[in-house]
Amino acid sequence: MASTHVDVPGKHTETGTALVETAAAAIQGFDPINKIHQHLCAFHFYGDDMTRQVEAHHFCSHQNEEMRQCLIYDGEGPSAKLIGVEYLVSEALFLALPDDEKPLWHSHEYEVKSGMLFMPQVPGAVQRRDMEQVCKTYGKTYHFWQVDCGDELPLGLPQLMMAFTRDGQLRQELAKDIERRYEISFEEEREKRKYMTGPGHGIHPLANGAGKGRRLELREVDVPPVGSVPRAFI
Repeated sequence: MASTHVDVPGKHTETGTALVETAAAAIQGFDPINKIHQHLCAFHFYGDDMTRQVEAHHFCSHQNEEMRQCLIYDGEGPSAKLIGVEYLVSEALFLALPDDEKPLWHSHEYEVKSGMLFMPQVPGAVQRRDMEQVCKTYGKTYHFWQVDCGDELPLGLPQLMMAFTRDGQLRQELAKDIERRYEISFEEEREKRKYMTGPGHGIHPLANGAGKGRRLELREVDVPPVGSVPRAFI
């Protein structure tokens, strides 16, 4: 998919800038980026407004077998915008989190088993092997760029995002559009994923916002003067 129809303000990249980038790329290493090995496509909705739904392209790397981290773009082309991040953890790591942290995380079982979370261009039999694992995980997602509002730049506070948990939540026009563009069928894939299972202890009741809307709010606080901070932290 092409990225969202938002024109970013500013001049086109100049030749001098491109030359510096080319020279730097030949010298520097990009190990964190080079670890990205996977493209997942799914949908997120805003934690305080399910009517605001966004197509999200995740480019992910494994930190280890139980944790992966993903850069989220609004598309997969060269003009795609970096709009957020998501962390995926195993059930065991999720269960070890403090209870007041758990509502910030969402489950992936429905996303996977419904077919709406998929790996573009990867044969179904291959991606299902990984989906078996993703189905058991939890994710924590923040978006920084509200492209659905047409914002030309990342404005406002980071937005806590959530994932769908049952039928009837995802807008059908979004589902049909992505099925058409990628020539896939969520219903056909749903049938092929029926055997998959979610978290071994079931979806935790505190996950997915504990069933309530969640959003970040900014408030003013008093900042202690520098002289009151121990020198070890300066």
